[in-house]
Amino acid sequence: MTSPEFRRTITLRRRDMDELGHANQAAYHEFLEEARAAFIADLGVPDARPDAYVLARVELDYRREVRLAHGTVDVVVRVERVGGRSLTLGHDVLQPDGTVAATGRTVIVGWDGEGRCARDLTPGEHAALAAHAT
Repeated sequence: MTSPEFRRTITLRRRDMDELGHANQAAYHEFLEEARAAFIADLGVPDARPDAYVLARVELDYRREVRLAHGTVDVVVRVERVGGRSLTLGHDVLQPDGTVAATGRTVIVGWDGEGRCARDLTPGEHAALAAHAT
């Protein structure tokens, strides 16, 4: 059985921090991007490449600060919805002790780089993503 969650540990960098000493809001987007790309690569579907998708929407709710002293964060990725051309992923950014630092969602769309337009998800992508759906 396939796990409905994918988890990626990310080492915090000094450049992720703002002048208040906690992770800048832009760093959270990078955390989500890194975890999404790793999740897609982990699917094991030949046509499920990270560059085969474009980001259409991001929503983030910040709950607790992340400081450099935390060392790492874990980003949890869940497939919430698989459509014909797009999918919705749920995300949690966790401090090392499991405290939720941020929650959010992203919508990504299958991308045809040659035609420069949205494309339908392939049957292989659809099956692999649906196997991870919560």
